Amino acid sequence: MSTSTGPGWAQLRQQTRALEAQTDTLFHTYSRFASAPNIPPKPTEEETNTESQIQVLLDKREFLIEELTRLLTASSPLTSSALKQNNLTLHRSTLHEHQSTLTRLRASIAESRQRANLLSTVRSDISSYRSSNPGTAEADYMLDERSRIDRSHGVADSVLNQAYAVNEQFGVQREMLGNVQRRIVGAAGKVPGINGLIGRIGAKKRRDGFVLGGFVAFCMLMFLYFM
Repeated sequence: MSTSTGPGWAQLRQQTRALEAQTDTLFHTYSRFASAPNIPPKPTEEETNTESQIQVLLDKREFLIEELTRLLTASSPLTSSALKQNNLTLHRSTLHEHQSTLTRLRASIAESRQRANLLSTVRSDISSYRSSNPGTAEADYMLDERSRIDRSHGVADSVLNQAYAVNEQFGVQREMLGNVQRRIVGAAGKVPGINGLIGRIGAKKRRDGFVLGGFVAFCMLMFLYFM
């Protein structure tokens, strides 16, 4: 009994692992239908075939797991090791996970298709209504244009308000600087000799300006003369 159980177990496990790998590959293909940006209104032949193949693989794996369970139950305690128990548990857990994944992907594809069909129906109804009511379509267009113009005016008003606020701040700053200047001039008038000193400094600056201007004019004339 031990001899017949061993090869049967190994062969069934090998088949189960191969079917698990095929299921993973098909899931990779099937998941693309759920994430497609433009899902067709009806399932394509590829989608239907992929879903059918996954279901067939799951059914085969469920049968193989039942056979593994039968062999393990019928085997003697010496041949029924903890490793076989763990392998069987792993295969059963993987099968349940893949069955849940298929159910989830089916629901996701159905929801995406229903949403796309609903959106297409709404667009078709709107187009049909506008075609049969051209005046309404023109009114909708004018309302859209009015909304865009109102948004543009809102942006312009916001920019103008900011400009007015900046200009007001500049006016406040100019007034503050004028007050400071008046205070300095007033304070300078109270100190003896300050006005005369400020006048001499201003006269010296003007004299230096005249000298510098004359020198620049002389240099320009000499430059023009030697050209």
